[in-house]
Amino acid sequence: MSHREGLRTDSIYFTLNGAPFRILGGSIHYFRVPRPYWRDRLLKLKACGLNTLTTYVPWNLHEPEKGVYCFSEQLDLEAYIHLAAELGLWVILRPGPYICAELDLGGLPSWLLRDKNMKLRTTYLGFTTAVNSYFDKLIPRVAHLQFKRGGPIIAVQVENEYGSYAKDEQYLMFVKEALLSRGITELLLTCDNREGLKCGGVEGVLQTINLQKLTYGAIQYLADLQPQKPLLVMEYWCGWFDVWGEPHHVFSAQDMTAVLKELLDRGVSINLYMFHGGTSFGFMNGAVDLGSYKSQINSYGTEVEYFSVDYDAPLSESGDYTNKYHLLKNLLRSFQNEELPHLPAVQGKRVYEPVVLSEHISLWESLQCVDRPFSSDDPVNMEDLPVNHNSGQSYGYTLYETTIYRGGALNSRNHVRDRALVFIDKHFSGVLDYRTQEIVLPQSERERILSLLVENCGRVNYGPALDKQRKGLVGDITLNHIPLKKFTMYSLDMTHNFINRLQSLKWKSTNQNPLYPAFFRGSLVVEGQPRDTFIKLPGWRKGVVIVNGQNLGRHWSVGPQDTLYLPGPWLKSGDNQLIVFEEHRAEGKVHFAENPQHGKITDVSRQLFCTLL
Repeated sequence: MSHREGLRTDSIYFTLNGAPFRILGGSIHYFRVPRPYWRDRLLKLKACGLNTLTTYVPWNLHEPEKGVYCFSEQLDLEAYIHLAAELGLWVILRPGPYICAELDLGGLPSWLLRDKNMKLRTTYLGFTTAVNSYFDKLIPRVAHLQFKRGGPIIAVQVENEYGSYAKDEQYLMFVKEALLSRGITELLLTCDNREGLKCGGVEGVLQTINLQKLTYGAIQYLADLQPQKPLLVMEYWCGWFDVWGEPHHVFSAQDMTAVLKELLDRGVSINLYMFHGGTSFGFMNGAVDLGSYKSQINSYGTEVEYFSVDYDAPLSESGDYTNKYHLLKNLLRSFQNEELPHLPAVQGKRVYEPVVLSEHISLWESLQCVDRPFSSDDPVNMEDLPVNHNSGQSYGYTLYETTIYRGGALNSRNHVRDRALVFIDKHFSGVLDYRTQEIVLPQSERERILSLLVENCGRVNYGPALDKQRKGLVGDITLNHIPLKKFTMYSLDMTHNFINRLQSLKWKSTNQNPLYPAFFRGSLVVEGQPRDTFIKLPGWRKGVVIVNGQNLGRHWSVGPQDTLYLPGPWLKSGDNQLIVFEEHRAEGKVHFAENPQHGKITDVSRQLFCTLL
C-alpha cells in the first residue's frame, strides 16, 4: 500500500493526503437505524453534499453485561464503517467511552454502578479497568479501518464534552493513551461547548466546538485558543431533543442555513448533529437533570410538516426529506466542485387497518415468566439485583412487594427512581415520583400485599448527576415514618426471553375486565411487501409497544410524541404479533398513521438552556 498522509492540522485549513480538505459531516448513529436502512440513510447523506459520516459508539449496547460483548447484526460497527467506505464517505469515530447522545447513562453500562464507590469519567481504578477491558475488544475492530491503513476513518474523538464535567485532570490523558496504545494513529480531537473549551483540552489533541447559534464570539474564542489551527464545529445542533410532558422543540430551517452559511463562508468545517436522528428504540433513551429530572422521548428525528420530532434533523426518523434537507443541499452545492448525486427514492409507507388487541394477561400473572424473584430485608436498587449473570438490571421495571398491616402515609423519602405505581392487593392506589413523594393508603388491620412497580424512565446522560443514576428503590420507603422491610423483588426488563415465555401462558379475552397493569395482544396482518408505518394509541395512557419481539419504546399520553415508528423491515408478510403493555387504561385498538404526530411545539432558539449547554 502506498503511503497515505492522514488528516493534518498544520495551518488554518485541514489537509488530507496532502491536499486541502474541508469536513462536511453529518451524524447518523448505526444503533438508531434499522440495519436494512443503513445504505439508504448514508446515500441520502452523501446526496445532500456531505463527505463525512460521524457516529458515536455506545458502550452500554456493545457490553450489556460485564464481559459479554455484542458486535453483530444491528451493532456490527465494522460493517457500518465498511459501508461508508463503499459509498465514498470518510468517517469520524466517537468511541467515548462516555458519549452522551441522549442515551441511558450517556452510553455507559449501568453495571458500572454496582461498585458503590464508582466515579464515572475519572481515573478511578474501577472505571479505568472497565474501560481498558472494553477498549481491548472495541479498538482492534476499528484500528485497521483507519485512513493510513486504507480505511475511511480520518479522525477519532477523545471522550465527549469533558470540559463540562472536568472532575479529573488526568482523565482525558488516560483516554488519549488508551486509544494510542491500541493502535489509533489518526487525528485525535475533543469537542466542547464554549464554556467547556476552558477545561476540555488535552495536549496534542485538536479542540473543536459544539454550538447552534453564533453567540458570545464562540468561533473567535476557539480560533484564539488554537492559533493557526483549522476550525471545526463538531456538533452543529440542527434542533434539540424532546422530553416527556413538554412541547416539541423546533429550530427553523432558515435560521439553520443562515448560521451554516456564515460558518462555511469563514472556512469553518462542520458536522451536523443530527443529520438523521433515527430512533431510541426500547429503553435506550436518556434523561436530563438540570435541577429537575426529565425523561427523554424515543423519537430521535421524526418529521411532521417539514419539522422533526426530537432533534429536528434534516432527514426524518423514517428517512424522508425535509425542508431543512433541501435548503441544506442547496447551500452545500455552492461549496462543491462536482455535481451532487441524485436523491435516492423515499421509502413507501402504509396506513394499516386498526388492530384489535383481543387478548390480555395481567402483570401479576406474567410474574411466573420472570427469572427467580429475589428477597431481602431492604429494597435493592436495579443495578444490584442478582440478575443478568450478576450484572444487575439495566432497563425496564422492577416490582417490589412487601406485607403491610395498617394504612397511613406511605412516603418514598425521594428514593423512587423514577416512577412507581403503588398497589394494595393488586388494586391501584397512586403514583410516587419526584414530585409526589407521599400518598395515603386506606386503613386496614388485616394483612395486605403492598406492591410498587418502579420504572427506570432513563438515566441522566449529561451533567454532574451521572454518579447518582441508580434506579428502582434506592433506599428505604416508610409507612407512618417506619421503614418497610422484607421485600420480594421481580426484575421486569422485558427482554426477548421474557416476551417469549409470556406467549406460553393462557391469555384471556379482552371482553373480560382486565386487571391493570396488563399486556394486550393482537395480530397485524400485512399483505404484500411490508412498509414503514407509525403506531398511534388514542385512549391509551402509558406503557410499552412490542412488535414481533422488537421493543419499539414507550407510549405516554402526556406527549409530545404521539406515535411510534415501526420500520417495514421489522414486519413480515402475513401475521405480525403486536403486544402493548399498558399501566392504566387500554382503548382496545392500535391505530396506524403515514406520518408521525405530536402536540404543542416551541422554538428551540427561545429556550435559554439550549444556548447554555
